[in-house]
Amino acid sequence: MNHPLPSPPHLVLASASPRRRAMLESLGLVPLVRPTHTDERLIPGEDPLGTALRLASEKADAASESADADLEPGLGVLSADTIVVCDGDILGKPPSEAEARAMWRRLSGRGHQVITGVVLRGADGRVERFAEVTEVVFRPLSDADLDAHAAAGDWMDKAGAYAVQGNAAAWTERISGSYTNVVGLPLAQVVAALYRLHPGWPALPWSRRDA
Repeated sequence: MNHPLPSPPHLVLASASPRRRAMLESLGLVPLVRPTHTDERLIPGEDPLGTALRLASEKADAASESADADLEPGLGVLSADTIVVCDGDILGKPPSEAEARAMWRRLSGRGHQVITGVVLRGADGRVERFAEVTEVVFRPLSDADLDAHAAAGDWMDKAGAYAVQGNAAAWTERISGSYTNVVGLPLAQVVAALYRLHPGWPALPWSRRDA
C-alpha cells in the first residue's frame, strides 16, 4: 500500500546552502529553510569527526529553539556541517584569496577527506546523528590552474576553498565514497535516516502526479 504524500513543508533545513536545498528538492522533499547563525569555531585538539558533528548539532539546536512563527512544531529538523581535512588539519573557509591559494597548493596532487556531520531531529524528539567521510584526490595543480580558479571566485565561502560541483570538478581525479557528501549532504545516508524516523513515507523520489 502506497502511503499519501505528506503536505509540505516536510522538514526544517537548518542551512542556507542552495546545494543542500536542491538535493532535497530533487527527491520531492520541500524544506522550510531556516539558516542558523552559530559560531563555527574550531576547538584545538578536537577530532575532525567530532568537530563536524558538534557544529551540526549546534545548528540543529539553534533551529529547534527558533521562535519564528512559521517554524511548525510538527516538523523535524535537518542540519549538516561539511569540513575538509588534510593531514588531520581542518581547512575551513578561507578569508582571503591568499589563504585559498595556500589550501590549493596543499591539496595539489594528493588526497584529502571531506567530512559531513549530520543531525536529523524528529518532531517526536528522536535523533539520528552521524558523520560521513569521503576521500577526494586532486590532480597536480599548476600556477595557471590556481590563477584561473582564483579569477572565477569559486573558492569564496567554501570549506577547503573549492566546490566539487563547480570549477574544482576539473581538478578532481578520484572520489572514494559519497559524491553528494562532498557537495555538502550525504543524500543516501540522509534518506535512510529519514525512513528510520518516518517508516510510513513512500519511496523517494515522490511522484508529483497529483501536483
